[in-house]
Amino acid sequence: MVTSVLFDLDGTLLDTAGDFMSIIQAMRIDRGLPAVDPDVVRPTVSNGSVGMLCTAFATKPDHPGFEELREDFLLRYDQNLAVFTRPFPGIEPLLDWLDSEGLPWGVVTNKLSRFSIPLLEAVGLSERCSSLVCPDQVTQSKPHPEPLFKACAQMDVDPRRSVFVGDHLRDIQAGKAAGMLTVAALYGYLPIGEDPAEWQASYSIHSADELLPWLKQQH
Repeated sequence: MVTSVLFDLDGTLLDTAGDFMSIIQAMRIDRGLPAVDPDVVRPTVSNGSVGMLCTAFATKPDHPGFEELREDFLLRYDQNLAVFTRPFPGIEPLLDWLDSEGLPWGVVTNKLSRFSIPLLEAVGLSERCSSLVCPDQVTQSKPHPEPLFKACAQMDVDPRRSVFVGDHLRDIQAGKAAGMLTVAALYGYLPIGEDPAEWQASYSIHSADELLPWLKQQH
């Protein structure tokens, strides 16, 4: 029986792509560049600022000027991290059900706490979230299971009776390594060319609405 749920943040719990794209387009305008196709950048969101910037500006981390580009991006994001960001459709009723059933839920993300904490506060979820684990709070981040074990310890739940939901292979790998049921969020920011069937998650969903009926069966 499932007694708790953990979510990845970007691309699973929250749709953050709108804020990232707004910042990237503004940065390109400031540099005299035309707008970039959002559909090209969106699949790289789960790879963080490095992945998005490399795609949006056709550059590499070791290229001259990349660190300046990244610092500009992070500064702008720090100031505008929840302008367009919202929970994915279906997430809010799902969280309402978890709360009504007394099932704790948390977030395990590879997004630094300097962004994750204010982001959850901005969308009104920080007080409802029983655990938030970021990469700067552990020695090893996903796909290592350490962050998931830390979250379960904070919620005082058994990992073997927990579910981890994520939109990236590393999420499923981390969940499996922690002994959890895993759910692949196919509505998220899937990398181009990725075949989620190869992840071998316990379950896959094409929208967050599909998670609630499945969780009710597990509960």
